[in-house]
Amino acid sequence: MSAIFANRPARRRAVGYLSVLIASLLMLAASASPVILNLQQGLGFAFRPVQSALDGFGHDLSSIATAVGEIDTLRTENESLRAENDRIQQQVRQAEEIRRQNDLLTGLLQLRNGLDYSTVAAAVIARESLEVQQRVTLDRGTDDGIIVGDVVIAAGGALVGRVVDVRPSSSIVQLISDSGSTVIGQLLTSAATGEVTGQLPNSLIMRNIDAATAVGLGEEVVTAGIELSGGIRSPYPKGLVIGRIIDVRRDANEVVQTAFVEPAVTLDRLEFVLVILDYQGGLPAPEEQPTTCRPNADGTIPGGEQPCIEPSPKPSP
Repeated sequence: MSAIFANRPARRRAVGYLSVLIASLLMLAASASPVILNLQQGLGFAFRPVQSALDGFGHDLSSIATAVGEIDTLRTENESLRAENDRIQQQVRQAEEIRRQNDLLTGLLQLRNGLDYSTVAAAVIARESLEVQQRVTLDRGTDDGIIVGDVVIAAGGALVGRVVDVRPSSSIVQLISDSGSTVIGQLLTSAATGEVTGQLPNSLIMRNIDAATAVGLGEEVVTAGIELSGGIRSPYPKGLVIGRIIDVRRDANEVVQTAFVEPAVTLDRLEFVLVILDYQGGLPAPEEQPTTCRPNADGTIPGGEQPCIEPSPKPSP
């Protein structure tokens, strides 16, 4: 023991330990006295509002931190839901577009099944709209059997126009709204005919209708399909829908009247069409053309395969 107290640092530690021990015992003894208890209660009562405020402030800080975390979580979830909603909306739009195109193609298929002609379906891939021209380009051409002069129709048997230029994988169609297009139309009710020509931008005008014919608004106009002089066939088959009458102009001093026609199909929004491949318009085939002289006894035409031409009479001496 003398050795421990002989060491100065050890003595300091021992003195410090004893001092703390004695102070603790004194405080324990003093805390049990009524005066100290009353003092503690008074101080506790006095500092209770401060303690409550501090507790509330700490709770508010904890609530704010929790709310910030929840807001960040909600923001992340909201962005995810928005992206999911955009994806679903895109899928809905794609599904609607697929359904719409399927309806168009189904209508063309039903039309094809009801026709007596061979057809090929084509999609519109380009449009040309000038001051005097209304044309579209199709994604089918000579590789699919299309030739110049083929008639083009849309769903419901609506007349679109004729092929005026063709390439291996594409073709150009002159629409009936083109100012250079002329179709012999026929009123469905009275069977009166008239010339239907294009009138820009997308309307039609039917001229030379007999003035005695009653033309009603909304009356349907179809292709007449009549033969012209000299056995020339109509460029268009009979019965294709051209449009309906929307206005009529009559002049008491004229023997004909004029009607304005709304096309049966929206020509500037065409997407899919049918091209008729085997309708032969214009001049009939050589074997069907009439001759002006008598055939040989065996049924052949005089002069071989050349058209039958009567020889000119020789001049008299």
